[in-house]
Amino acid sequence: MRSIDEEMIERKKNPSPPPSTLVELCVKKAIDDLKYLGDVGETDINILDSILSHCTIQQLAHIEESTKGRDLSQVTNKLWKRFYQSEFSVDNVNLVIERMRENNVSFKWKMLYYAKKKKDIEDAQEKSFQRMKELYKQEDERKQKRQIKICNEVAPSNKRSFFGGYGPSTTNTKSNILKKAKTQLLKSQEVKNLKALKMNTVHRNNCLPIRKPPLMNPGKSSAASSSNHGGPTKGRRLC
Repeated sequence: MRSIDEEMIERKKNPSPPPSTLVELCVKKAIDDLKYLGDVGETDINILDSILSHCTIQQLAHIEESTKGRDLSQVTNKLWKRFYQSEFSVDNVNLVIERMRENNVSFKWKMLYYAKKKKDIEDAQEKSFQRMKELYKQEDERKQKRQIKICNEVAPSNKRSFFGGYGPSTTNTKSNILKKAKTQLLKSQEVKNLKALKMNTVHRNNCLPIRKPPLMNPGKSSAASSSNHGGPTKGRRLC
């Protein structure tokens, strides 16, 4: 076991931290519960500086809006400048400072932050709108190209027709083919046989005997015939 002297020497080498004050405990508790913090009332500026430096953008904006009758920009302005720099770069911060100096004006960084944010959103929306407009234009052009268009132009005569060869139209080609087929049909043996058969039929019809029509009185007709010719009349052939 260590002696009392050894323990006293060890304490002198590694002294324990002093106990936290009540204010420090309250600040720590407030930092842990920032999401529940609202109206800060008349809280001391130094205490607020220790607490609000841990806020997010949403928490800081909520506390400022909730605190009525008190301007917290003495503490929050530098915090908004920090947010502006972290989101829009150091160069933008320096540009804003230079412009305010040239125009001899001064604006709170909270207002500058939201103005810049709004402008960026509007620019992004405008770019998005232009992009959508371009896409709709391309889609309309694509649909126009796919539409069926009626063409009234006559095809040039030097183009090949449907049945082969070259010609002004397919109608003449069809007519020539039909004429050729008709000529071949007329020269065929079947047509010649039909013509010969028709001529033979007409010749036989012309060579049939001619018979006189019978008379109303058969007796007188027979007597007249016997007296004129001495006998009955025979049919005569024309050929």
